[in-house]
Amino acid sequence: MNDILCPTDFSPASETALHYAAALSNKLNASVTLLHVVAKEDRNEAALQKAAELMGTHSSDRGMKEVLRQGDPLKQIAEESGQGHALMVVATHGLRGLRQSLMGADILKLVRRSAVPALVVQEKSPRTVNMKRIVMPVAAHADIDKLLNAVCLLARTCEATVEVYQVMRPGDQPSEHLLKNKTHMLTRLAEEGITYEEVNEPSSVFSAGFAEQTIRHAQAAGADCIAIMAQASDDHRWIADAEKERVLTNEHGIPVLCGV
Repeated sequence: MNDILCPTDFSPASETALHYAAALSNKLNASVTLLHVVAKEDRNEAALQKAAELMGTHSSDRGMKEVLRQGDPLKQIAEESGQGHALMVVATHGLRGLRQSLMGADILKLVRRSAVPALVVQEKSPRTVNMKRIVMPVAAHADIDKLLNAVCLLARTCEATVEVYQVMRPGDQPSEHLLKNKTHMLTRLAEEGITYEEVNEPSSVFSAGFAEQTIRHAQAAGADCIAIMAQASDDHRWIADAEKERVLTNEHGIPVLCGV
């Protein structure tokens, strides 16, 4: 199925996700499934009826399919992601039922449980959906192809340039697996006929992690998307969660594509 899943609670942040899902569906020639989850504490006839009415309002003029589920939002969204969808577009700060907003730790949990790649946006993400420049930091994951597959699909469809980005630290020797993955990334992009750039940037931020400098670079480069693996690699497992949460909720609202 060539379908994009878009969870919503009808908030402004979710409207941004819906905008991105609609724009990408046109580029990918895909359908969109709008998903709303009625949380356990809100489960009553009036809430279900209101949710159904809102779903109809948001989907009718866009030709979208509707799915209404009941239960824990994180669990229900993760389960629905495995029902034949190709991509999920979801907003952080946009789903009620998870402490009233899907923030850093919650959005990271969700994309890690998703069965498909997830594009995470924010209310302040750019309204123009270009996806012409994607920054993909090198990573040492054994299953890096999960990210590469999603990046290549998006880059081919949107005619994007992909930056294979690495922070170069004096005296820091990257792992053999990371360097192997970097070569694999460059080779794969070349084989796919995707325009790419290898960017090796000297370290300019005093930090054990790479999130801050990656975000700064992406903003300076005019990136439309940052692409990362949702899971942690062995290289930086001890700081990975905080680093990934920071990228997902970056202050510029740059959308983040997560490989799973």
